[in-house]
Amino acid sequence: DPSPAFRSVTAFAPATIANLGPGFDFLGCAVDGVGDTVTVAVDPTVPAGTLSISSISKLSRDPLWNCAGIAGIAAMRALDVRSVGLSLHLEKGLPLGSGLGSSAASAAAAAVAVNGIFGGRLSLGELVIAGLESEKKISGYHADNIAPSIMGGFILIRSYDPLELLRLEFPAGQDLYFVLVSPEFEAPTKKMRAALPPEVEMKDHVHNSSQAAALVAAVMQGDVRGLGLAMSSDGIVEPRRVPLIPGMAGVKKAAIEAGAFGCTISGSGPTAVAVIDGEEKGKEIGDRMVEAFLREGGLKASATVARLDRVGARVI
Repeated sequence: DPSPAFRSVTAFAPATIANLGPGFDFLGCAVDGVGDTVTVAVDPTVPAGTLSISSISKLSRDPLWNCAGIAGIAAMRALDVRSVGLSLHLEKGLPLGSGLGSSAASAAAAAVAVNGIFGGRLSLGELVIAGLESEKKISGYHADNIAPSIMGGFILIRSYDPLELLRLEFPAGQDLYFVLVSPEFEAPTKKMRAALPPEVEMKDHVHNSSQAAALVAAVMQGDVRGLGLAMSSDGIVEPRRVPLIPGMAGVKKAAIEAGAFGCTISGSGPTAVAVIDGEEKGKEIGDRMVEAFLREGGLKASATVARLDRVGARVI
């Protein structure tokens, strides 16, 4: 039963891009500048060994049904906290159902904040497992959002049973920008997963496996063009989901024509993500993608250009 090292800790966790095209449920990366913030404090009014949510907007304050609460409780359990109670405040920086790992960012920030209160005793792997407790209850048992949100950079989930995570190091000093274009449209994760085929043909399996391998190679080599090409080549998941997001096919085409190295759906959508190696060029591509969403799908959208987040969730 550890003693608190601090009375209050605030943690930030970045948004994430899951799947990256052909890496369904086993590849993801973190993006800089956007995410969720959680403050956890020792609270004498909260029963020892438990956690309460003091304030939040638009979401349940029941810690057993809130992604931050579930992950925070899982971190407390991993630490064997029994003598103090904690209260949690969540500030959402990410829209719900955006395809940018909104639930994972809340869970990651909560787990890291709870861990920080007690001096940072948990490993990155233990923090991911705490976050997975939340993902399992909220959106499904997949780590391609929670792992990169906690660990930063590109993460490959090599195995789920047992959980084995591999960090893919994108070369330092090389520029990589993500153009994130989010339309005013909701794409619930459950609905988007329900659209997936129950079986996959051998030729499609071979194609996607080769593209995922090419994507991993491109990340390790710092090959942004190769990364974009592989990211754009999903032949299993993306074709089923594109028709469910108005204008997405036209948005992908517009991104490529504007100079993006690749474009796909971020997570389960509806955010579209393109990759490029320059910020100014990224802004131009974002403008074309926003126009395409309105023209092709009748949807208003906003664009953000973000770098790869190499740090992950951190106490701030």
